[in-house]
Amino acid sequence: MSDAFIIVSNLSFSWPDDTPVFTGLSFTVAAGRTGLVAPNGAGKSTLLKLIAGEHRPQGGGVSVEGVLGYLPQTLTISAPVSAPVSAPVSGPVSAPVSAPVSAPVSALVSGPASGDLTVAEVLGIAPVIAALDAIESGDASEEHFATIGNDWDIEERTRAQLDRLGLGGLAFDRSLRTLSGGQVVSLGLAAQFLRRPDVLLLDEPTNNLDLDARRRLYDVLGEWNGCLLVVSHDRALLDRMDRIAELDQGEVRFYGGNFTAYEEAVRTQQEAAERTVRSAEQELKREKREMQQARERADRRASNAARNLKNAGLPRIFAGNMKRGAQESAGRSGQTHLARVSDARARLEEAGRAVRDDQRIALQLPGTNVPAGRTVFLGQRLQARGLFAEPGVDLEIRGPERIALIGPNGAGKSTLLRMISGELEPDGGTIRRAGGRVAYLSQRLDLLDVERTVAENLSAFAPGMQESGRMNLLARFLFRGSRAHLPVGVLSGGERLRATLACVLCADEAPQLLLLDEPTNNLDLVSVGQLESALGAYEGAFVVVSHDERFLAEINVGRWLELSGGRLVERGGPAGE
Repeated sequence: MSDAFIIVSNLSFSWPDDTPVFTGLSFTVAAGRTGLVAPNGAGKSTLLKLIAGEHRPQGGGVSVEGVLGYLPQTLTISAPVSAPVSAPVSGPVSAPVSAPVSAPVSALVSGPASGDLTVAEVLGIAPVIAALDAIESGDASEEHFATIGNDWDIEERTRAQLDRLGLGGLAFDRSLRTLSGGQVVSLGLAAQFLRRPDVLLLDEPTNNLDLDARRRLYDVLGEWNGCLLVVSHDRALLDRMDRIAELDQGEVRFYGGNFTAYEEAVRTQQEAAERTVRSAEQELKREKREMQQARERADRRASNAARNLKNAGLPRIFAGNMKRGAQESAGRSGQTHLARVSDARARLEEAGRAVRDDQRIALQLPGTNVPAGRTVFLGQRLQARGLFAEPGVDLEIRGPERIALIGPNGAGKSTLLRMISGELEPDGGTIRRAGGRVAYLSQRLDLLDVERTVAENLSAFAPGMQESGRMNLLARFLFRGSRAHLPVGVLSGGERLRATLACVLCADEAPQLLLLDEPTNNLDLVSVGQLESALGAYEGAFVVVSHDERFLAEINVGRWLELSGGRLVERGGPAGE
């Protein structure tokens, strides 16, 4: 297993409309754990699909040594896998990418999930289980023995794998439609691990996982000995990688160490690049100044020479030759200085290309201030059928508290946020709000009118703001120039979040209480950083549902509430989940 690796050679791929994604991409992934990072839209998921053989490129080659496993970001369930688990899903592969790199590696493939299959069928063990049951019932058919092969211990091995991922209580005949989104993802991971791949590709594996499931996955991947390539924006997971691969402008660059080491390396590179730009700017100014001074000196010499020649009474032909010589000398000097200025400008442009775009959000939001101790929400004995235990949930929120609402998937966290916002009435109990505005950002980010532009949406939220003020504000949220006039419907997930934050936080009536439901889901790392900056400037109270420990640490959460088993309990930190 230690020799497993991936080689991508001169890979080119374009969409059907000829939009290029990769041109001549080459890199190698060695054994060990590699995290692949890039902004959304850079082609991370597409690259995994190319390696897995789901996409056919226009040129280049891929070599994958060993059995390949692949878990896509969006899961669907195809026909049940009929091969025993001990049989390799794909043999050792070393092929040009014009042919599929591997056969399907699991019953889970891209697309929306179907709930018609059982847990055993998703795991690919249903035929073996059926054969074992038949033999135990007295049917000693040779066909059953062939189906079982060497998998007589399949139930024990499967149970052990499910236990490791927190799925030990799942019955093999349980229908997929009865599982949560997080359980489906964990089941897909279990299916891959059961196949014992040498090379494993995972696309955002912690999406939809609660904190407990994430930690179990971290532990499992920490024991991984093969070649692992993970696309993720989960910084806690990326901090468990051996190296980080950055996909940027169609190239892959590798950084040794985990994500924290990568951030430090990038920061050091950025500081060096900025120093080089400042030095190049000074050099260009100096060359321009020296060229101007040389031109002025040449003009003075020419003027003095003209007067001297006139006063000297020299023959006209001799005076003309002297004048032409002086002009040619001045011309040569000017060309030399012009070339030096051109070289300095080229060095400045080259230095500028090494500087990454500054995509940080710098804000001040004094209008969101809530006096310390003011109660902005009070709920007593709140009831939600089937979710909250008797006598109900009690919750008081005071400004400007920063609250993390944690708990397992399905505990009712989103339901509680909707009650706080007023979108959902409780089945019992009382609610009192302070009267200030409450803003609720659901996972769908559906507050804005998708037909209107970003600027038009902000105008609707802040009609009292002058147009120049709105445009300046949108620029601080990185919607500059024509970007402010794009329809919301065409924005990426990160852009839509920024637009929503601009409209909500800067509305004429700024919110005193902000509710956020899994705000980092499907955001790239740059967008998560922008969200952290915006929340850092927010001066009101907020409640955020998230399983992202690094995100919760960055936004300075001061109060932890766990909703589990129908009860809301104060915690000292995330460790209680």
